[in-house]
Amino acid sequence: MSYVLGIDGGGSKTVCILMNHQQEIIGRGEAGASNYQVIGVEAAITSIQTAIIAALNKTEKITVEAICLGLAGVGRSTDIEIIKNVVDYLQSSNYIPIVWSLKSSNIIITNDALIALVGGIGKDVGIVVAAGTGSIVLGQNQQGDIKRVGGWGYLLGDEGSAYKIAVAGMQAALKSYDGREMQTRIVEDLKQHLSLANIEDLIEVIYRRGWGVKETAALAPIIDRAAAAGDEVANQIIDGAVQELVKATSTVINAIFNSGEVLEIVTTGSVWQGQCKMHERFSASIFKKFPAAKVIWPRFEPAYGAGLLALKSLLTSSPGFD
Repeated sequence: MSYVLGIDGGGSKTVCILMNHQQEIIGRGEAGASNYQVIGVEAAITSIQTAIIAALNKTEKITVEAICLGLAGVGRSTDIEIIKNVVDYLQSSNYIPIVWSLKSSNIIITNDALIALVGGIGKDVGIVVAAGTGSIVLGQNQQGDIKRVGGWGYLLGDEGSAYKIAVAGMQAALKSYDGREMQTRIVEDLKQHLSLANIEDLIEVIYRRGWGVKETAALAPIIDRAAAAGDEVANQIIDGAVQELVKATSTVINAIFNSGEVLEIVTTGSVWQGQCKMHERFSASIFKKFPAAKVIWPRFEPAYGAGLLALKSLLTSSPGFD
């Protein structure tokens, strides 16, 4: 029998699934990060290779006919060429017990948003609204047309992300402390969480400790919990984040889908897991604008979506699969 590999490579971990032609997972492996833009090509290769070997555990030497790599940081033609070289290296590796039977058409290299869409919905038609540390909205229609909105990083975009929610929360706390804005419990919540004697000490935390995007984004749950407790300022921040994601999603729908078309929108990422019902707020706003659209939770993980795309590359059917 022959199989396919689906790989989800991100900034924190890499997941590989081994899938048969019946879309069943035969093996699954995990390893460290594989965003080559951040950790370099050699480290990315090590993570991908480790995840593949882990997925093959308990299986004899097998034949792999197709592979899909959905990787963070892969969005340009130059990125794809680099990852093609990575695949060439994997095929020549003596450490991976695989008989490779790959054609160029069966090597799929894409970004992690597309595999999140396919895995989340279970097919390659619909929209994914990914809002974690960063944010991006990506959709694909029946004709294979793809529209992306956002994903420009924390300085140029990422509206609706945990990072932007956290920054808005800190700004609101300092404005409240100044007397420029209404009072908010975010002030005391930040002081308690960060063990600050005074909210002014936030300066030292943010500017002098070398905090990056992830450390800042990790403060978003503080604003989420304040909103869930009824804090007006926190709720304004959450509503603003929701409307930014609604705007991005509406842009995708209007660009590549027909008016009134039935479609599913899958939500992925940490911001949807909070206590302030951000998911429900987003769903209500989308339904008001697009009654035929349905907002769902992911059905499968992104690596499974990568496996489906690898499997699809072996088929000669028209775009779209069930």
